[in-house]
Amino acid sequence: MKRFEGKTAIVTGASRGIGLAIAERLVSEGARVVITGRTKETLDEAVARLGGPAHALGVAGKAADPAHQADTVRQATEAFGSVDLLVNNTGVNPVYGPMIELDLEAARKIVETNCLAALSWIQRVHGAWMKEHGGSIVNVASVSGVQPAPMIGMYGASKAMLLSMTELLAVELGPDIRVNAIAPAVVKTKFATALYEGRERELADAYPLKRLGEPEDIGSVVAFLLSADAGWITGQNVVIDGGVTLVAAAS
Repeated sequence: MKRFEGKTAIVTGASRGIGLAIAERLVSEGARVVITGRTKETLDEAVARLGGPAHALGVAGKAADPAHQADTVRQATEAFGSVDLLVNNTGVNPVYGPMIELDLEAARKIVETNCLAALSWIQRVHGAWMKEHGGSIVNVASVSGVQPAPMIGMYGASKAMLLSMTELLAVELGPDIRVNAIAPAVVKTKFATALYEGRERELADAYPLKRLGEPEDIGSVVAFLLSADAGWITGQNVVIDGGVTLVAAAS
């Protein structure tokens, strides 16, 4: 299927892991993608993996930097002519421990990157393209935004805020712009290594599907939500978790 023929997507935090898997799925279905990340060399490798400049463009920078956001949107429209799709995938979690002991500067960084930067990206693509032409947006949240996640509490709180923003923006931006979210459980990426390294089998046994997520598991769902196949879905959060939240809810 070429559900995204003629469409352009911006995927933040897409030099590897979940973001790159999302970009790969979109390119396989006909999209041109603009991916962001902090390191140019890693982005260059990702662009090559995506098929080169005919299919992908990498723009290095910090996700929360307004100048980087503006430059990315400008390059997307200049290179490919539109910004039809946006995936807010960038997220940070620089601390691990009880929330009561959380350094407030770290808390501000988490909220700034995981929530305010996502809103800023949406504002920019809205002003540059979607307000006039419509579009589709997916925010990457987490199951930690759906239920408490001890020791990564502010990360979870920021993802809960992102889910609330998703609902509100879906109301504000309809009918021409759809806004949805996903909430993955543990996916085998470098970002999540500390959560499963050395105990993957033990952790996976708690999941009804008996495995952790792979980036491709996320890319396929995001592609669906961005596509016309999800044309009557907005303001929703799709939990992608191998069933683990069902077990947690029952325990």
